Amino acid sequence: MMLLRTITYATAIFLGIPALAQSPLYIVNGREMDDIRAIPPSDIEKIETVEINEESIAKYGTEANHGVIIVTLKYDEPARFQDDSISYNDYIADRVKWGDNEPVARVAIRYTIGTDGKVTLGDVLESTDNRLRRKVVAAVEEAPAWIPAKKEGKPVESERVLQIQLPRGRRMPREPYVVIR
Repeated sequence: MMLLRTITYATAIFLGIPALAQSPLYIVNGREMDDIRAIPPSDIEKIETVEINEESIAKYGTEANHGVIIVTLKYDEPARFQDDSISYNDYIADRVKWGDNEPVARVAIRYTIGTDGKVTLGDVLESTDNRLRRKVVAAVEEAPAWIPAKKEGKPVESERVLQIQLPRGRRMPREPYVVIR
C-alpha cells in the first residue's frame, strides 16, 4: 500500500491502476465539487485528506473509494463584483484606453477586497509597460466596490489577482534570447 501512495498520477494511469487514475471526492465548505482547480489558492484556509477505509466510505459513499479531500475556504460566500454580468478583469480592461497601435502589454496586480468592499492594490506581480500599469491603477480606483466575502454571515477580506493584457486579441512578443553552442 505504501508504494501506491508514492507513485504519480501519470504512472498510475500507465500501470492501469484505476483507483489512482480516478479523481478523488472533493468536499469544499461541506459541499461536493467535481473540481477545485478554479479556487484561488489564497482563498484556501486548510486542506485535509481523509483515509480511505470502511468508515469514510460509509460516510461519503462509494465516491470515497478514490479518496476524499476536504477543503475549507476562508469564507462561506465568495466576494462578488457589483456588476456580475462581467468579470472584474474585463471590467477594468474595458475602462483602460489602450489603442490597437499601442504595444502589447500585460499587468498583474494582487489586490485585497476589504470587509467594506473596497479594493486595495497590493504587489505588482508583472508589469511590462508602466503606462498600462498606471492606467489600470486609475481604473481600479474609479471602479465600484465589491460585495465582500462572508464567513458565518460577517464580511471578511479576500484576495485576488487582477490580470490585464492589452490590446485584446494580440499576443505578447517573445523575449529575445541567445543560444550559445
